[in-house]
Amino acid sequence: MKNTYKIALGGMITALSVLLMFLTGLFPMATYALPAIAGVLLISAVIEIGSGYAFMIYAAVSLLSIFIAPDKEAAVMYILILGYYPVVKKYIEKINKLVIEWILKLVLFNITVIAAWCIVMYVLQIPDDSMGMLGQYGPYILLALGNVTFIIYDIALTGLIGMYMQKIHPFLKKLFKIH
Repeated sequence: MKNTYKIALGGMITALSVLLMFLTGLFPMATYALPAIAGVLLISAVIEIGSGYAFMIYAAVSLLSIFIAPDKEAAVMYILILGYYPVVKKYIEKINKLVIEWILKLVLFNITVIAAWCIVMYVLQIPDDSMGMLGQYGPYILLALGNVTFIIYDIALTGLIGMYMQKIHPFLKKLFKIH
């Protein structure tokens, strides 16, 4: 595969991802959705040009998001949780032992969510208003809900990857005459 194709596709994915991160300022309710969609774009990078390029795209979008994304919480979510996960998912699922894969995925998710929460609360000093209505168990309830959401996200990613491989990948191979 030609390097120009890899660079062009990588640049387009990077630009789209940065645009999505910029849009977090226009759609404040999309603090989690837009970084998740930006992360999903890396599926095409992993499949079409490889994990190395996908990690470079993730790094570029992460760095640019720090400066460009108006919603810094969304930038943290992309950097620590949602941005790299579609790339890492590939490696975790190579283990081929479902229970171990899910344990690793959930451990990784929980570590990164706690790290993201600490950065948002203590570094960015964004107040967490939701804890008042949930009481002292608020963090645990939100973490449990986050785990359920993550499981749904992972299953949805698997479906998107399958759909991409059936519909989009053959089209791109044919269009760009890639072998």
